[in-house]
Amino acid sequence: MIAGATGAIGRRLVPLLIEAGHQVTGTTRSDAGLEQLRAAGAHGVRLDVYDADAVKATVAAAAPDVIMHQLTDLSSGAPGGNGRIRRIGTRNLVDAVRQAAVPKMIAQSIAWAYEAGVGPAVETTPLDESAPDPRGTTVSAIRALEDGAAELPEYVVLRYGLLYGPGTWLRRGGLADDVLRSERPTEHPGAAFFGGLTEGDGVFSFLHVDDAARAAVDALSWPSGAVNVVDDEPAPTREWLPVFAASVGAPTPALVSGRRSWERGADNALARSLGWTPLHPSWRTGFSAE
Repeated sequence: MIAGATGAIGRRLVPLLIEAGHQVTGTTRSDAGLEQLRAAGAHGVRLDVYDADAVKATVAAAAPDVIMHQLTDLSSGAPGGNGRIRRIGTRNLVDAVRQAAVPKMIAQSIAWAYEAGVGPAVETTPLDESAPDPRGTTVSAIRALEDGAAELPEYVVLRYGLLYGPGTWLRRGGLADDVLRSERPTEHPGAAFFGGLTEGDGVFSFLHVDDAARAAVDALSWPSGAVNVVDDEPAPTREWLPVFAASVGAPTPALVSGRRSWERGADNALARSLGWTPLHPSWRTGFSAE
């Protein structure tokens, strides 16, 4: 069962699972999502993840062997909705999974919630739980999500890099493209997520949505724990932003020296040791891929 089966990752994930021979039940918030799931060969269920009783009934009826938590709320570009779904949505989902005795959860997390430091973070690097708001709110929601998943007998937390590709913010016509085309990029509502896109030394790790979906499939056989799922090339903004801007035909803003201390990227050695290999090992060529 996939919770959030029609999001950017979910819509890539459903066909992969069906192709591998799995029966898939996917949740969605819309009639259009139900049709999309039916067309892909999955059983679709319309679900409000904030309705705890409905979540319990849906999970019990599906009786899955594994539940994949791909729930997000990114439509506005503001962090509040996503934080709420990570806290409350995850809690409702975990409670339902425990009640239905589902043995394993695979949950979507992020690879930029680590504490400040030098060099790419690894999975044992502590989360940045002392960060002030608004980052502190994001990290605390990630902690709630990951702790919830860890309540289950088996779990894998996929700490994804910054997602790019179809359906994400980092694509032609996406939020980042809109920010770059704005007359005042640093004042755009979406600029808060991208740090204003002016500090050139901050390092980020990226991930194409196809590689994110493939990692979720691979995680069916992974042992419990958190895994960084990122490409091979963490990079400072002064390197990746001009490449992204060129890929969407948008202007690159003027960059200044400096970075926020937690902007360090992440290491993917554990994921590679488990057999995952990115189809898009670098954003340098990946930004132009569909």
